[in-house]
Amino acid sequence: MHQTLTKEQKEILFSAILKLKNLEECHAFFDDVCTINELMAMAQRFEIAKLLYDGATFHEVENDTGASSTTISRVSRCLKYGQGYTTVLKRQEDSV
Repeated sequence: MHQTLTKEQKEILFSAILKLKNLEECHAFFDDVCTINELMAMAQRFEIAKLLYDGATFHEVENDTGASSTTISRVSRCLKYGQGYTTVLKRQEDSV
């Protein structure tokens, strides 16, 4: 399989995701598109992001999630320098 993901491929996928209307459709789509391991990895990274965003230490995150320090560091960098996690976490905060 070709290992490069083009901008067009990403845009097609993300546009499809934006067409999902509710949690039931999200479950159905992601169950079809992802393996259980891929879903578990994404869910774990999002849990790590939420914990770090809420002020947890690396040690607390490691104990709570069982994630490797490499994964925690990567998510931490994304929180610090990226926008994706922060955008979603702020919106979740605002909707509570």
